[in-house]
Amino acid sequence: METVTIKDEFIKLGQALKLGGLVGSGVEAKIVIQNGEVTVNGSTQLQRGKKLHDGDIVSFNGETIQITKC
Repeated sequence: METVTIKDEFIKLGQALKLGGLVGSGVEAKIVIQNGEVTVNGSTQLQRGKKLHDGDIVSFNGETIQITKC
């Protein structure tokens, strides 16, 4: 499992997908989220702007990242 380290209180889902290397662009992130292909903590997430916090788990296409706060 890869980790995405954040400095602020949260990161938006679309940004986390890009930083974690799960998608190549913001447009791709938008598409896969709208298609219901992304889960956050085990639940399908359809909001690109969903705020993720320390400890949240994001999965897409068989890959998983965890959000950690530094």
